[in-house]
Amino acid sequence: MKIAEHIDALEAAGRGLAEAAEAAGPDAEVPTCPGWRMRDLLRHTTMVHRWAAGFVVEGHTAYQPEGDEPRLDGDALFAHFREGHAELVAALRAAPETLTAWTFLPAPSPLAFWARRQAHETAVHRADAESALPTGPGPVEAGLAADGVDELLAGFHARDRSRVRTDGPRSLRIRATDTGDVWTVRLSAEPPVTERAAAGGPADAEVSGTAERLYLTLWNRLPASAVTVTGDADLLRLWRETSAIV
Repeated sequence: MKIAEHIDALEAAGRGLAEAAEAAGPDAEVPTCPGWRMRDLLRHTTMVHRWAAGFVVEGHTAYQPEGDEPRLDGDALFAHFREGHAELVAALRAAPETLTAWTFLPAPSPLAFWARRQAHETAVHRADAESALPTGPGPVEAGLAADGVDELLAGFHARDRSRVRTDGPRSLRIRATDTGDVWTVRLSAEPPVTERAAAGGPADAEVSGTAERLYLTLWNRLPASAVTVTGDADLLRLWRETSAIV
């Protein structure tokens, strides 16, 4: 995806999140985030938006700690969220392609990183907000979903801090039935290694479904029953138990 597409996705996801949050109300429980109510989700996400905007606007080249979450509630919190989201979108649109800033996942450029990361940060939390509604999470565009699966597998879980480990070599194939994207994840006692293709030979397990279903399932926002598993189902169970991003 292009930088502009990620920014557009961020804008749409933030608006959708705000609409769902307002419809559910600040006291609503967030089923996909046990222990959280909607105010907790909004406080967290607006803090992340403002933290990210700081790197884009100020060009920090070293890690900066996240700020405190606001203690606002009700209408004041909704307005604060919308303001921070709009400021992040505007900052990304105004930033030069030559932006120099700290990042924490591989990317073609710092601007590409922050646009992509915040698009998915917000899309996943939009699904969280919508999970509090009777209709559940709304649709995620297939291209964005496939891109988010790639960020999760080849970005987050390529890091040393990934807890998705197995005692011996195992392989998990992820197949998007609508976009044709395929990932093969090599599991071991070391951090997972992801290949963007159906590597030669059978996998120990394959998880298949639409890109949207894979995206929300691998982020643990839909149950395992939302996708099709062939082979060793314990590998998907392992993923769901150990893949939370910390």
